[in-house]
Amino acid sequence: NGREEKILPALRSLEAQNDDCTENILCLPSFTGFLAPFFLTDLDEFLDVIYWFRQIIAVFLGVIWGIVPLKGFVGIAIFCLINAGVLYLYFSSFQQIDEEEYGGTWELTKEGFMTSFALFLVVWIIFYTAIHYD
Repeated sequence: NGREEKILPALRSLEAQNDDCTENILCLPSFTGFLAPFFLTDLDEFLDVIYWFRQIIAVFLGVIWGIVPLKGFVGIAIFCLINAGVLYLYFSSFQQIDEEEYGGTWELTKEGFMTSFALFLVVWIIFYTAIHYD
């Protein structure tokens, strides 16, 4: 298969890099799986990528919402739509996985959502208060 011929050398390269990793160096196969499709083979690894991707989205949107300044339910609703939408596009279009192998679309969509929501609220409140509070 043509796709496997392209992926196998890349996986061997990643394995060689991970063999050189020590505890003091950040060498996560999950991070490389986030950037390149088809590298994720393990369920836990893929769920870790989704979890940390959500945290990045939460910090990014929290900073933007605090600077803009958005308030109230509108900000929360837009965050929820963007967070769920970007993640759905990531795992359905970019990674092109079969959602049923990972427990269905709903399981992937809700993975790490509440943690990212809490982080989003904290970052949003801190930036809003720091910039717009009299």
